[in-house]
Amino acid sequence: MNEPGMTKNKSAPKRSTANAPEARTRRTAEPSPSAPTTEGLDGALRALELGLDKKGLEPVLLDVRQLCSFCNYQLVLSGRSDRQVDAIADGIEAGLKAEGLRPIGAEAARSSGQWALLDYGDFVVHVFLHAAREHYDLEGLWNDAPRIAIDVPADARIPIDEQYESSLVS
Repeated sequence: MNEPGMTKNKSAPKRSTANAPEARTRRTAEPSPSAPTTEGLDGALRALELGLDKKGLEPVLLDVRQLCSFCNYQLVLSGRSDRQVDAIADGIEAGLKAEGLRPIGAEAARSSGQWALLDYGDFVVHVFLHAAREHYDLEGLWNDAPRIAIDVPADARIPIDEQYESSLVS
């Protein structure tokens, strides 16, 4: 039953549009691009420590926040053999898992030990056989990305004259 003076099809009164631009501004407000987030940096630095514990070589931490949308940081490091590449990736994954971080995805050429990728969302870890790393040259691809200053122990540096396993799988 309707109250006196009301009809069934009467719609609610329309809102004033005087505040519409303000409402639109609130809905579309986004964080300022001048203040980039550091989300993922702690995880990437922890992955670096775990990689160095497994004797990872030539680590480079790239800040890609201003260059890509899928992550904030990329850690690239090398191993001397296919077994070491797998051991480094497994050590990073197990260490971060023990601290409550699980990868969103993990890709690897595990059968060849040439490369492994661990995707943690805010940061990505690439572990390469050194010859494969030189071949794919991720640091060259992300040349515009600032390098995060990290302490690299002397035993994690590769001497220029040292020979490496160079049998890349085609």
